[in-house]
Amino acid sequence: MGMLSWVMMGLAIWHFTIFLPDRFWGGIVGAFVGSLIGAVLVGLIIYSAKVSALQIPGEKATDIAVVLYAVPGALIGIAAVYVEGMRRERAGVQPPPLPG
Repeated sequence: MGMLSWVMMGLAIWHFTIFLPDRFWGGIVGAFVGSLIGAVLVGLIIYSAKVSALQIPGEKATDIAVVLYAVPGALIGIAAVYVEGMRRERAGVQPPPLPG
């Protein structure tokens, strides 16, 4: 249940990226991936530090605090993808052309 809650929190925070200019590496899909990966990784790190073992919380161990562990990770993931997109935009890196 903890993993599901982290993914849902990352998804919820990702929806707010519509208010930002689209400079994400990979566009809005890149922001989505960054948000989900960041939410899950940081949620897992914080929970693992709390219980001193690398594990995902089950249904009984999932509470509002565990769900909120994903918030900083989602924000960090979105920020990382945004910064990388801005860096590539300034460098003039073009995406590869589509075949055909």
